[in-house]
Amino acid sequence: MRNNVILLSLTVLFTGFLAEAQRSIRIGYVDMNYILENVPEYQEAQNQLDSKVAGWKDEIEKRNKEIDLMKTALENERVLLTQELIKEREEEIRFLQNEILEYQQKRFGPQGDLMKQRSVLVEPIQDQVFNAVQEISANRQYDFVFDKSADLVMLYADKRNDISDQVLLSIKRSSKRSQVNSKADREQLARDESLDLEEVREREAREAEDAAKLSERERIIEERRALRDSVQAAKQKEFDNRRQQLLDERQRKKDSIRDARSGTRNAGNPPGLPPNGVKSADGLTPEQRRQQILEERQRRKDSILASRKKIKDSIN
Repeated sequence: MRNNVILLSLTVLFTGFLAEAQRSIRIGYVDMNYILENVPEYQEAQNQLDSKVAGWKDEIEKRNKEIDLMKTALENERVLLTQELIKEREEEIRFLQNEILEYQQKRFGPQGDLMKQRSVLVEPIQDQVFNAVQEISANRQYDFVFDKSADLVMLYADKRNDISDQVLLSIKRSSKRSQVNSKADREQLARDESLDLEEVREREAREAEDAAKLSERERIIEERRALRDSVQAAKQKEFDNRRQQLLDERQRKKDSIRDARSGTRNAGNPPGLPPNGVKSADGLTPEQRRQQILEERQRRKDSILASRKKIKDSIN
């Protein structure tokens, strides 16, 4: 009986120690993908890498199209070629295909340029994230910190154990420290770093709300400006149209007066005489043509007078 009491006591004591040990263990986790997506330096590095990858893929696609054209040309001309020429061109195609495979391996292989560039561009940022996790874990006395986005399967994770936002905040503050140059900047940085995560979230929410309000005001102002410009443009167009109508009407009146004056001048010329300054069909100038008509009239007049005199003399 005594032995049973001792055993029960030891069991309870051990269970208490185990429970206390379990309560003292602190576990946290981060979402590395979420962190990296919100680090501007990482996004910039990733964009540079994506641009290079796109260029490499375009080069591979271009070479494949060239090989496809060579294959098509060979099939179309096969009946016209000798066996030696066919074999030579097939060997050339195989050579180019092997070149493409080597190029792909060089760019995208395990030891290729993609992995090297990723290491150069991304790893320093990942190290920065790792250092921030180390600092936060040490300050908050976490025993374990897991990466939610890694291969580790987490069936359940309480949000209160997520320190991803704290890591992001630490990275942003570290980046700002390297950009501080003046005393005012240092004082502002000290005030910012005195805020905890919840205070930072509240401030960012207020800033986002203010930015949304500002954006809405700017949108309203832009709409009003567009409406005002539209009205002014319509008025300007109406004024221009009216002004053009007046100018056209004035020009028509000038043309009408000019035509009337021109008709009056032409009416004073003898019949058959072209307007001044214009040669007739026989090559005479208006003055020469006028003189010719006057001479013709004078001859007719003299002929009539001579006929009348002859008749009068015969009567006498």
